[in-house]
Amino acid sequence: MNIAIITGASSGMGVEFFKEMQKEPLDEVWVIARREKNLIDVCKKFGKITYKIFCMDVTEDKSIKSLEEALKRENPTVKYLINNAGFGIFGKVSDIDKNKQSSMIDVNVRALTEISSIVLKYMDTGSKIINISSIASFIPNANLASYSATKAYVMSFSRALRQELKPKKINVTVVCPGPMNTEFLSVAGIESGTSRMFDILPYCDPHKTAKGAIKASKKGKAIYTPRLFYKFCRILGKVAPHSFLMKCFKA
Repeated sequence: MNIAIITGASSGMGVEFFKEMQKEPLDEVWVIARREKNLIDVCKKFGKITYKIFCMDVTEDKSIKSLEEALKRENPTVKYLINNAGFGIFGKVSDIDKNKQSSMIDVNVRALTEISSIVLKYMDTGSKIINISSIASFIPNANLASYSATKAYVMSFSRALRQELKPKKINVTVVCPGPMNTEFLSVAGIESGTSRMFDILPYCDPHKTAKGAIKASKKGKAIYTPRLFYKFCRILGKVAPHSFLMKCFKA
């Protein structure tokens, strides 16, 4: 049985990935998120192939255990793992509740790592991992310090994991979009006027980003960055001093 697994599938780009997976030669799509009603609505509206719903919090050990047990029980071949779950919090480190920051690190870093670890056992030649990072992984952002750090981790982890999996011909693609009109903004506490950077930066389209990410993964690409402007930012992050860039891209 060939399946895809998508975390953070109840909204935003997770929904777009679910829609794109309907075009793939899969037997099932496993969707993961905390909000069961949203997952059900998404699957009923866009699901053309069999789906399995996992209503769970990816930061909880019991949730990771339940996914691990389902994999052992079904013993599928995972053709796609899309680590899309994640969120950010806008503000100074000193002002953000420490528990919220810890929760963000748990979702963006620990859960992604643990899920990748257990799912890898069920992947074979031609399987693909798509990890969602951010343009914040190129240039640290003041007022998004912890978030930037988590996305830098996703970038580094993805690049290294890609090298580890090359002998098995399993590709890892890290996706680095700019801002999008999704729930990320409201969860992060960003609205018009909150951040100069978010007010002026060009926004990415979730549908185009998901579609482009899958296309890049099929081509064996290591990194996918939508929009020419952000491709340029990626280059800047490599050649220009971060002390200068952080002033230009201050959130």
